[in-house]
Amino acid sequence: MPLPTTPYPRFHLAFPVTDLDEARRFYGSFLGCPEGRSSPDWVDFDFHGHQIVAHKVRAQDMAEATNPVDGHDVPVRHFGVVVDLATWESLAAKFRGAGIRFVIEPHVRFRGEPGEQATMFFLDPFGNALEFKAFADMDRLFAT
Repeated sequence: MPLPTTPYPRFHLAFPVTDLDEARRFYGSFLGCPEGRSSPDWVDFDFHGHQIVAHKVRAQDMAEATNPVDGHDVPVRHFGVVVDLATWESLAAKFRGAGIRFVIEPHVRFRGEPGEQATMFFLDPFGNALEFKAFADMDRLFAT
């Protein structure tokens, strides 16, 4: 099997939504993720070079759970992207300007530790948690 031609592997993540048109507005129009393939039950999006797939489910099939991390209740089921610090700051300003209600406000966690990172969490229109994070030094992404 040939190796991927990209400089890194791409992840694939499927997640539940209750309305595909709303998913298209949020992920496509608001977050700027180009749409890929779709069916009446799901739609693919290009999430910063990665494939995410919104699958339509009934509202009662959505679920929540949190875990304490650095003084915050972090949604266990979440996904996101790691970007450079300037991009993260720009996104934080965009999301604030759009009136996004944050689950965890933009801030720096683990300050002064190897895993120091800027992070923010918010929910899509279906209750799925997204995390956008940045490291001043991307080589510290997996630092312990």
